[in-house]
Amino acid sequence: MGSRVEILNHGGYRSDGRRQYELRNFDIDFSGSNSTADGYCTVTHGLTTVIAFVFGPREASQRNLTMHDRAIINVEVNVAPFSSNDRRRRGRGDRRLLELAASIKSTFEPVVQIHLYPRSEIDIFIQVMEQDGGFLQAAINATTLALINAGIPMIDYVAAVTCGVSSTKPLLDLTTLEENDVPHVTVAVMPKTGKVTLVTMETRLHVDRFDEILNLAISASKTLHLHMRAAVRGYTTDLVRAMGSTGSTGKEAAMEDENMDVAI
Repeated sequence: MGSRVEILNHGGYRSDGRRQYELRNFDIDFSGSNSTADGYCTVTHGLTTVIAFVFGPREASQRNLTMHDRAIINVEVNVAPFSSNDRRRRGRGDRRLLELAASIKSTFEPVVQIHLYPRSEIDIFIQVMEQDGGFLQAAINATTLALINAGIPMIDYVAAVTCGVSSTKPLLDLTTLEENDVPHVTVAVMPKTGKVTLVTMETRLHVDRFDEILNLAISASKTLHLHMRAAVRGYTTDLVRAMGSTGSTGKEAAMEDENMDVAI
């Protein structure tokens, strides 16, 4: 059976004017001036917008869940009812949101240096404001930047992207229209080492296409990482300039990725 919609036209263009391997516009904003969170970041991929808030490390709220040798990571995902054409409200117990939260948690547990914060917790709240595909990749990228903004040490950045296959042609950074019509996979990568920390696939993808798609995702994630790193450096520079100092202290120092474990 052929595709229900034209994913790629005869000229090789997608419905939003991109070619196969083009990423959507990727915008990063740390200016959450009204947020009381320790770390904050808004990430936009095309028409998908996600906000990540990080609180902690702080004393665990449930002592029975406290780990004596490391911090625990809690993740909660909320979707604004106006974020998509589907106006159905999703509560905290929504299965889909719980699965996404579990995926984000498992992505960051090997990356955050939780052993530095015994008997503590790190709370991550994800708020989806707009949806047009790539929701999980946006949530992961926003979480990476919010953790850095909070000054929480990590062994590397985590950059994520969604890839798919239309007929035999790979596609990068899918929109909702494309996600609904083609097999796709979301991959999260630690760019410094090239290690994959998450692969999630909700549709069938032929095994012969998997290696090609995985390698494409790893390459694209490294491109996203360059934008993320530049945004961190730019924001840090602005903070230092605003303080009228030639050095940086406190949160500014934490965000200086040349001095962090995430430095490349």
